[in-house]
Amino acid sequence: MQLQVINSPFNQEQAELLNRFLPTLTESQKIWLSGYLAASASVSGTPEAQAAELSAGSTGQTISKEVTILYGSQTGNAQKLAENTAKTLKGRGFNVTVSSMSDFKPNNLKKVENLLIVVSTHGEGEPPDNAMSFHEFLHGRRAPKLEGLRFSVLALGDSSYEFFCKTGKDFDTRLEALGGTRISPRVDCDVDFEEPAAKWVEAVLDGLSEGQGGSAAPAPTAAPQAVKTAYSRTNPFRAEVLENINLNGRGSNKETRHLELSLEGSGLTYEPGDSLGIYPENDPELVDLLLEEMKWNPEEKVTVNKEGEVRPLREALISDFEITVLTKALLEKASQFSTNEELRELVLPENREKLKAYTAGRDLIDLIRDFGPWKASAQEFVSILRKMPPRLYSIASSLSANPDEVHLTIGAVRYEAHGRERKGVCSILCAERVQPGDTLPIFIQRSPNFRLPENPDTPIIMVGPGTGVAPFRSFMQEREETGAKGKSWMFFGDQHFVTDFLYQTEWQKWVRDGVLTRMDVAFSRDTDEKVYVQHRMLENSKELFAWLQEGAAFYVCGDKTNMARDVHEALLQIIEKEGGMSREEAEAYLNDMKKQKRYQRDVY
Repeated sequence: MQLQVINSPFNQEQAELLNRFLPTLTESQKIWLSGYLAASASVSGTPEAQAAELSAGSTGQTISKEVTILYGSQTGNAQKLAENTAKTLKGRGFNVTVSSMSDFKPNNLKKVENLLIVVSTHGEGEPPDNAMSFHEFLHGRRAPKLEGLRFSVLALGDSSYEFFCKTGKDFDTRLEALGGTRISPRVDCDVDFEEPAAKWVEAVLDGLSEGQGGSAAPAPTAAPQAVKTAYSRTNPFRAEVLENINLNGRGSNKETRHLELSLEGSGLTYEPGDSLGIYPENDPELVDLLLEEMKWNPEEKVTVNKEGEVRPLREALISDFEITVLTKALLEKASQFSTNEELRELVLPENREKLKAYTAGRDLIDLIRDFGPWKASAQEFVSILRKMPPRLYSIASSLSANPDEVHLTIGAVRYEAHGRERKGVCSILCAERVQPGDTLPIFIQRSPNFRLPENPDTPIIMVGPGTGVAPFRSFMQEREETGAKGKSWMFFGDQHFVTDFLYQTEWQKWVRDGVLTRMDVAFSRDTDEKVYVQHRMLENSKELFAWLQEGAAFYVCGDKTNMARDVHEALLQIIEKEGGMSREEAEAYLNDMKKQKRYQRDVY
């Protein structure tokens, strides 16, 4: 069909060119061209573009192609997702700015038209360290009205915690309260976040494209290239175990394993401060107990994922599903298979505290024993279980000092609860069932918020009691290898000097060789009054503050609930006392250190 010039905006010459050009196009080329023209028209601002929008039934409102993505990330997952989202949007023609929340100037929020938030929830409903100041600003009185803002939130979390995805929910609610409108609904991701995150990106693209004359133009397809398969979280590498040693001496109350794994042939690299993810297996004894309780056939075939992969039930329960943690979501789903009224009552909203108390320290065996009888097949039951989540461990080695190797420091978790002995899934796998020559499925987890200073002359202060020592062994190996000249000070603590001084000979050698400037230790069970790392800090407050004044970077690794909180408080007291500051001034001093990336934490 020939193009009619009558009542069209084209002149005769243009019409003739179009008549010759259009019949030569394939269907896919026509679709690409229509999307490209629609996207171009939506941002052209010309009267013709505006008329085209109105004639197409549009409201006439032009959606900006400028997109700001802010991330709050503790372990690096949210940052990686934010960066990948940016690449996708850029490929569709959007102009994207990506920033951590701590690097973003909150006063610029009024200038943002399209805002994407990618944020994890840390601990018990708290923002990650690099999201705290922005979270505080947005929920404070200085937060601006944001009637012109369009936004969407991707929330990362772990449903085994009570305040699942709370930080993301906070941002979503607050941005709406300030006048913003959603580009697409918030998506909450559990530990298995890849698929829901991908769906969120697609929904965001659809939302951003509304008002631009249809879908955003697809990026021109590049010529296919051979791509080497990369090992990753979704495609872990089977690393051979080279060494598996107990670091604690005879008679210790603890068992801390030093694992050395081979990366040969993987192409995997890492930096000091990064973490290693391990996909563990459940204890076969626990799985057999579960099969016996439910009277299930171990060889019965069950589907284990959305791709339809089928495995024998016992094998699936060992390698594919989480059976040692109870979550609210799991109990709600399980109540559908039980005739027990107590379970139905337990999951009611008004019984939140009772539910929290019940799930603490209990596992799937307890649930099955406490609330039977059950009217579910094996397939129905496994379909409500979470996929086995990976366990992350701070890397305890430098790649430059140990080519093709990665080392870990893992504390074996054993405790009594509700009349049964409990064991950490991954730590006890490593302590009891993994031998040199065996393999573990692993991946590298980048930790961009826990890094050595770029300037090797910068002094560093490290606080890492117990297994928190791991990344600082990596730091010292790296500094020794590179010949860094900056001063270094280590605070280490554990129970007993004789049995629990992890990597003692290495630390002593680094002190002797001048690689480590100073080391202070605290062994809590060796004295009548318990002494911890924060006490050693306070004893040396004058010198510690002097190091901070020289520009030292301060690092903390280990237990978040008690140790990291106590160390933070001690640090504030030192700044107050030695700097002659008020509490508010000391907090501002620490916040400034965070912004300069001089106060970094790897806490769990």
